[in-house]
Parts: sequence; C-alpha cells; structure tokens
Amino acid sequence: MAPQAIFLIDMSLGYLAWALCIAVYVWPWLKAMDGAAAQRIIATFHSFRFFGLVFLLPGFVGQHLPQGFAAPAAYGDIATGLLAILTLLTFRIRPLFWLLVVAFNIVGLGDLIIDTANASRLGLPNVAGELGAAYAIPMLYVPALFWTHIVAFVLMLRSLRKPATAAA
Repeated sequence: MAPQAIFLIDMSLGYLAWALCIAVYVWPWLKAMDGAAAQRIIATFHSFRFFGLVFLLPGFVGQHLPQGFAAPAAYGDIATGLLAILTLLTFRIRPLFWLLVVAFNIVGLGDLIIDTANASRLGLPNVAGELGAAYAIPMLYVPALFWTHIVAFVLMLRSLRKPATAAA
C-alpha cells in the first residue's frame, strides 16, 4: 500500500476514533460540570502541546521533513501550549482565565488547520516516513486536540446561551 494511502487512512480513522471516544465518554462528562472546570480540563490536555517541538528535532524526525511543515507546526504547538499553561495559572482570575481560554483555543485550532493545509500543500503524506516517531502526533494526538477545541467552543457557546435562556 502506498505511504500516502496509509497516512490518509490512519489520519481519517484517528479523527473518527477520537470523535466517537469524545462523544461517548468526554462530552457527557464535561457538559455536566461547571464551565470553568471543563475548560480547565481541556487547557490541561493542551498544555502538553510543547511536545510539538519534536518536529524540529533531528533524529526524531527525518532530515527531509519539509521545513514549511515542521517549523510552523512546532511553533504553533508551543504557542498554544504556553497559552494553555497561562490559562491554568490564571484559573482564579476569571476574566483573564476566560480571555486565555478563548486565545488558546483560537490559536490552537488555527494552528491545526494551518498545519493540515501545509501538510497537504507540501505533500506530507508522500513522505510520511520522514515523520519518524513523530508519526503518532498527527495520527493520535492531533485528532484529539482538534475535537477538544471543538468541545471547548461548544461549551463556550452553551455558556453564552444560558443567561439568555434564563432571562427568557
């Protein structure tokens, strides 16, 4: 089977498996709790995005991993991870906490979308072997990150609607 076919099958199944997992186990749990507590859990998960710097680590990834993919992916992840850590540190300062919740989710989801577009544009599926051990990141970790950003935005929208619903 061609490397690009394996890449696309793995990635598609990663998104599907995480969608099912989050729909069955994570979503019911998060939507039942206080909004700030749920966002805190999501921020904790995203605080580990510093791991994306491995895209820049020679030996962990192949020498021919497209720099047009590697550098933006690595720096977008570290930016999101640092914003998520700041979010966690400001949990007791709610206005700042909520500002950072919005910021890390916008930056993080934007990073994932840009990385996916860059991967496609640069033909990353054709050189998937250059990801080396980092192959697990787009297959397992990125789909979970994507869906938790979606959950975070849905939870924020739900909290915005609650006061309007209560007033009506």
